[in-house]
Amino acid sequence: MEIRVKSLKFDADQKLLAYVDKKVSKLARFFDGADVTDVTLSLLHEPENKCVKIQTHIPGEELIIERNADTFEDAVTAAVDAMKEKIVRIKEKKFEK
Repeated sequence: MEIRVKSLKFDADQKLLAYVDKKVSKLARFFDGADVTDVTLSLLHEPENKCVKIQTHIPGEELIIERNADTFEDAVTAAVDAMKEKIVRIKEKKFEK
């Protein structure tokens, strides 16, 4: 799976990029058909101002999850967990048919 990370309004350091890569790469275990996953990191003007948006393309669908938190690490973890659940639900629906 190819992971493309884009940071808006700031420059992400190597430590954050490595963390994102490590967490998001775990999604490949849940669905083999996902080729490309886009991760967008951005700053907002709110109390929980770190925003992470994960977009993954699987055959027939494009899944998008967006989470906000106080730190990028928390937002990435929450977004990856939500994406795992979404992928599992979609796989269950497809196998029910």
